[in-house]
Amino acid sequence: QVELVESGGGSVQAGGSLTLSCVASGFHAWRVCLGWFRQAPGKEREGVASIHRDSGSTLYADSAKGRFTISQDNAKNTVYLRMNSLKPEDTAMYYCAAASWSYCSRGSLKADFPSWGQGTQVTVSS
Repeated sequence: QVELVESGGGSVQAGGSLTLSCVASGFHAWRVCLGWFRQAPGKEREGVASIHRDSGSTLYADSAKGRFTISQDNAKNTVYLRMNSLKPEDTAMYYCAAASWSYCSRGSLKADFPSWGQGTQVTVSS
């Protein structure tokens, strides 16, 4: 049973930074794709970034490029999302998700991963 537990959300002012963490457990293979997604009220869930647990290759949404960084510490089974230069439009519930490695090879961040965490709220005020 895959379990994902997010933390690190909070309230910050525009221009500030936050680092989200996701502790992942229950995997039986290294070839796993981990992703960060977000959902604002009244909007569809959208992809932010993904990372291949084995190769470390990453993919970012255009809205995240240059501001967000996804990384991992495999010894701690943890994936991070460092968010800099936050904007009010980044306000959303942020979710960690896991899927087989092939999801990281699709070249897109479609929110159809099979395993999800409960989410952590990020609020950016202007």
